[in-house]
Amino acid sequence: MHDRSVQVLVDADNLDVPRLRLLVAALQAAPSADVVVAGAPTALEALDWSPRAQVLPASGWQGADLLLARAYHADDQPLLLATGDGDFAQLARRHPGPVLLVGGISSRSRAFAGPRITATDPAADGGAALRSWLGHSTAP
Repeated sequence: MHDRSVQVLVDADNLDVPRLRLLVAALQAAPSADVVVAGAPTALEALDWSPRAQVLPASGWQGADLLLARAYHADDQPLLLATGDGDFAQLARRHPGPVLLVGGISSRSRAFAGPRITATDPAADGGAALRSWLGHSTAP
């Protein structure tokens, strides 16, 4: 039996570096994660992304959002959505599989409410909930 693959979309422009560091550390333990990171070059260069990650430099207003929307594929596999704003609320609600929203407290709005959506702020618990969700979502 194969591990389930987690689709990971990261908007590096909308999360601070400490939260992104916790995310990068948690993703290192999730080998089946399909990671796409988009953001301004300065945001992308602030961290050492996994060589497996697809890193997409973006420019202009909502450039990262457009790249991540293009990279998204709808399937019933788990989706980890790391963003600090509500631009992907509809995508999260419509995703057919489980969704983990990784962001700050302010990104946990009602816009992201849904039966398959779980929200976590890695800065609040050192990334424990994030690691737990990834471990559960990638288990065979």
